[in-house]
Amino acid sequence: MSSERSSGSAEGHIKGLVTHGGRYVQYNVYGNLFEVSTKYVPPIRPVGRGAYGIVCAAFNSETREEVAIKKIGNAFDNRIDAKRTLREIKLLRHMDHDNVIAVKDIIRPPQKENFNDVYIVYELMDTDLHQIIRSNQPLTDDHCQYFLYQLLRGLKYVHSANVLHRDLKPSNLFLNANCDLKIGDFGLARTTSETDFMTEYVVTRWYRAPELLLNCSEYTAAIDIWSVGCILGEIMTREPLFPGKDYVHQLRLITELVGSPDDSSLGFLRSDNARRYVRQLPQFPKQQFPLKFPNKSPLAVDLLEKMLVFDPSKRITVDEALCHPFLSSLHDGDCEVQSRSSTLENFVDMIRLFEDVEGYGTTWEKCSCSSAMK
Repeated sequence: MSSERSSGSAEGHIKGLVTHGGRYVQYNVYGNLFEVSTKYVPPIRPVGRGAYGIVCAAFNSETREEVAIKKIGNAFDNRIDAKRTLREIKLLRHMDHDNVIAVKDIIRPPQKENFNDVYIVYELMDTDLHQIIRSNQPLTDDHCQYFLYQLLRGLKYVHSANVLHRDLKPSNLFLNANCDLKIGDFGLARTTSETDFMTEYVVTRWYRAPELLLNCSEYTAAIDIWSVGCILGEIMTREPLFPGKDYVHQLRLITELVGSPDDSSLGFLRSDNARRYVRQLPQFPKQQFPLKFPNKSPLAVDLLEKMLVFDPSKRITVDEALCHPFLSSLHDGDCEVQSRSSTLENFVDMIRLFEDVEGYGTTWEKCSCSSAMK
């Protein structure tokens, strides 16, 4: 027997169908089935959708808080996507920082034998930085400082755990009405100890560091700092700094701003072919950043210049960036905490073991649903 529950939303009235003996409720969202446990009560309202799936806001009647529930449909059809989702769950369930998005719950499937969709419950945020940048809302130096400080503060925590995010971009930085910022989407994150982390797609092209564009066989936390620089520049100008159409165009846009590297700046490239390729590219002098970014905070421009350095070994680190004068009014070493790195790295090693096990769906059910509910 089933009954109906109603949910108000900006798009109208979404009716829910109670199923599985009253333990779950099904909603039709954007023409897709959205099934959650009954503790998540109406209003169920859609707040986003994309290639990954659908996100709805709901109210947890047990904790008395609003949450965001992301549905990943047919989560096990593609092994790489399944591994990415599992990795994000495992990393975020183990992280605890004000500037890193929190996973609150993993909704158990009603029936183990029909476990196809994954529902991840996150803390609810109001928007993301991409939407803010594209809006008509004025962005002051104070906004820029506060967003950047929180991003670096969260990134220090992540890097201290020997984890590289590898996909920092405005749409992965979530904000609420108080301008609190949280880093999200850790599906591409890797530990610095992993030897196979070059094999998968990393970083949306526009935010990709030169060493990644040149297929560097080894890279460091400096790739995330480059992405932060791209984000800082985008906040300042409200346009992407390097909107490359392809790899070649991306490198050209970068060198047009930061200048073509000389041989002393190519030490990070182990491949002779890569070095030869860079040398045959069109040569550009470095632009004067204060002239390129007029009417912007000189301190912000100086920090941007230190982040956008072609040679990763000469790029500013997250700790150095937090100490930069542009952030002096916010910088507080006592509040810029680090992770218990060995614990988290061992935890990621456990993820890798699970990823290598055959019978992936069974492994997922055991290690994400069961442990997440403890």
